[in-house]
Amino acid sequence: MNQLEKNILRWQKKPASRKEDRVFIVEGIKMIRELPEERLLCLVASSGFMKENRFRVSDLEKHCNREKKEFLVVSDQEYARLSDTKSPQGILAVLRAYDYTEKEILEKKNGLFVFLENLQDPGNLGTIMRSAEASGADGIILNENSVDPYNPKVIRATMGSFFRMKFAVSPDLTETVRNFRKTGGAVYAAHLMGEKSYDSVSYTGRSAVLIGNESKGLSRQISEEAGDLIRIPMAGKVESLNAAMAATIILFEAMRQRRNGA
Repeated sequence: MNQLEKNILRWQKKPASRKEDRVFIVEGIKMIRELPEERLLCLVASSGFMKENRFRVSDLEKHCNREKKEFLVVSDQEYARLSDTKSPQGILAVLRAYDYTEKEILEKKNGLFVFLENLQDPGNLGTIMRSAEASGADGIILNENSVDPYNPKVIRATMGSFFRMKFAVSPDLTETVRNFRKTGGAVYAAHLMGEKSYDSVSYTGRSAVLIGNESKGLSRQISEEAGDLIRIPMAGKVESLNAAMAATIILFEAMRQRRNGA
């Protein structure tokens, strides 16, 4: 096993090492075909994958050769050791981590943003990233207690949106909400105690949708800083929706309003 393989195993098993080395890993041909080449550090493929799919990664092979990036082909058994998935797809890439800042994301005038407090499920974060891109949102701000955006399950759930949706981790999300409102932004917090329906408020100006923890919702502290507590009216005996589903419904209402100018 060479040093690159040892590093990949370490990055897969120890998230802190990924953070320290400023890298992340993506797997699967769909994600590989969408990755930004300028961030690519190396590619690893199984021999079985290359026999059947070489033509699908030929451009990236050429890029690696041109930029002197490593393209490593290993046995199927060795690749299975390196993979984070139960059913390895045969190809993975190591990329340089993004360096978005909260200030950079929020400086966009009239932007639409998502604030996430204590979100824990990787699938939820990945789906929210995907919905944020689809609805035209401009960025996502998470607090430090939320799931790691570079978690492989998050990245897979985005279905490629990870490469295009800006995100940053705030050291104090409550302060971020407070400052956002002070500078003229509207913050709409999805809350079970919300008195306003999500479709009765305006997202046409500079706005942020605030979503909380899957089981506990938003903390009282950050809820008090939000301008409006909103809810999604529901029939039957359902009390709440999945965090990603709730975020998606609200974001697409925001997109509808922005598209129609109302």
